[in-house]
Amino acid sequence: MSVVDLLQQELGHIVDMSDEALEQARADRSGHRSPGRPLAVVHANTVADVQATMRIASSTATPVVVRGAGTGLAGAANAGPGEIVLSTARMTRILEVRPEDLIAVVEPGILNADMNAQLADHGVWWAPDPASRAISTVGGNIATGAGGLLCAKYGVVRDAVLGVDIVLADGRLMKLGHRTVKGVTGLDLTSLVIGSEGRLGVIVGATLKLRPAVEGTPCTIAADFATVRDAAAASSAVTASGVQPAIMELMDAPSLAAVHALLKLSAPASGTAQLTIQTDGPAARDEAERIAQVLRDTGGAVVLSEDPAEGDRLLHLRRSMHAALASLGTTLIEDVAVPRSAMATMFDEIARIERDYGVSIPTVAHAGDGNLHPNFIFEGEVVPDQVWSAADDLFRSAVRLGGTLTGEHGIGVLKSRWLAEELGEDQWELQRRIVQVFDPQGILNPGKVFAGA
Repeated sequence: MSVVDLLQQELGHIVDMSDEALEQARADRSGHRSPGRPLAVVHANTVADVQATMRIASSTATPVVVRGAGTGLAGAANAGPGEIVLSTARMTRILEVRPEDLIAVVEPGILNADMNAQLADHGVWWAPDPASRAISTVGGNIATGAGGLLCAKYGVVRDAVLGVDIVLADGRLMKLGHRTVKGVTGLDLTSLVIGSEGRLGVIVGATLKLRPAVEGTPCTIAADFATVRDAAAASSAVTASGVQPAIMELMDAPSLAAVHALLKLSAPASGTAQLTIQTDGPAARDEAERIAQVLRDTGGAVVLSEDPAEGDRLLHLRRSMHAALASLGTTLIEDVAVPRSAMATMFDEIARIERDYGVSIPTVAHAGDGNLHPNFIFEGEVVPDQVWSAADDLFRSAVRLGGTLTGEHGIGVLKSRWLAEELGEDQWELQRRIVQVFDPQGILNPGKVFAGA
């Protein structure tokens, strides 16, 4: 009996072999695509469905790729020939909310925006705020260690997860972490799972660390600068001032022009880069005025607004960036992070790489935490060798400045060739051995993160 027969016998109608489902599972939003279709897609509704799938996969040594919304940008959830796709997108329940403890227990398939809409009724919220919040799942956020616009003030996913429930490769269920503010019993396996990109287990639940609803009216600032280097230097000056904005986003000139064109707004002045900054909480107005002065002192043309609608409009520009850049051609969306003081230098490096390789690299950044998203624009479906060479130079430049290959998108297949270089051979090998402890057969997401493993 084939593995698909076993899955259908055990799980029935949730085993999907339609052309649409199999084709969709081959790709995410990275531009990468597997060489062929997977065997089947299992649409898990319960933890028991996940366990049954993994027991069958383990007994037949069949590789499994876990998938949520498919919005990843590193190819980590792409499935190919001979692989089972295990989708947790239908596991969307909030199982428990305890405002008095500031925790919620949720299933992995719930969308960020949907979850926060429901949590708002309890006067609490979950802080991670990816630009894809309307379409990305909490489980995917945890699997990739996602970030977002609010990271500078409120932290990344790793700072907002107290525990995870995972199903191991052999089908066993493990509950990791705790429900308490403090908890140091044993090794921190929860943190190990966060960002593991499906290599250690299948995330089937999460205990999330919440925050009380923020009081007061946010203030939003838009500051235009003559060059992107000036804007990056200004963002570093804001950080050095000691004021902590909730959001500080940077768009270089090509990015800003693209989003204005997409939204049919008047074109910005040539070369103009923009910082969009938002403060929140009871001191939002005072903090915004202090930041505005820093921006003026560093050469910015500043507009400050307390109007929530205007704030939403300004942030909508930033959240429309992916669509705007996609309108320019095929886009390879990259993700590096550098120390915040090195942001301006990193933009210098990007300009050099554009000249050296004859490529266009519109770049946006979470300027509050030094996370840049350079976008390589080209024609066709296959990434040209010239673009890969430019990307190679860009990654090494970020690491040379004290940075890292990825701040929030993960490694997947996109960056696996560079991972050992950043980690060093000893750490790379140690991490591979940890994966083998969790998954001795190597059936969970093989070939992702660690090239050849």
